[in-house]
Amino acid sequence: MTVRLNRITTRSGDDGSTGLADGSRLPKHAPRMEAIGGVDELNAHIGMLRAAVDVAALDDLLGDIQHRLFDLGGALSLPGNLRFPEAAVTDLESALASYNADLPPLTSFVLPAGSESVARCHVARTVCRRAERCLTALAASDAKDAAVLRVYLNRLSDLLFVLARWLGRRDGSEVLWTPRPALED
Repeated sequence: MTVRLNRITTRSGDDGSTGLADGSRLPKHAPRMEAIGGVDELNAHIGMLRAAVDVAALDDLLGDIQHRLFDLGGALSLPGNLRFPEAAVTDLESALASYNADLPPLTSFVLPAGSESVARCHVARTVCRRAERCLTALAASDAKDAAVLRVYLNRLSDLLFVLARWLGRRDGSEVLWTPRPALED
């Protein structure tokens, strides 16, 4: 596919609509646009995570995920012509199994805290969950488009949780939840 962007400012969205790859236009608040925006935001957070990670294999994995997320956004921008490989889900499941293999079982919940890379992983995980909710909303109004995409984001959020644990165990910054005593009235 050839990409050619001559002008970034087109003013065509000044009316509150945005164009899709098939030339149609939707309101910027439409469920499809919410889903595309959620995936775009997630991709930016994965990029921020990559900037904080110092493990080459993990950077490679996250780079591949960024490309897949761009593919996913592209699939969403062309209604009715969904092309997203189910093998992408299998790739995430393999990475998930690999990074989870040496982690001890959890005996408490994990707080979204720790080192910078761990914290960024948790932020990416929560943004991924939001993008998944947007795809669920899209599926409710346009069921033909979202199944494999939702599964991909579901597995990705699982992977981001495991990566946060893996990074936290690696650098000693995993923070487990300690329940606080109940407040008395």
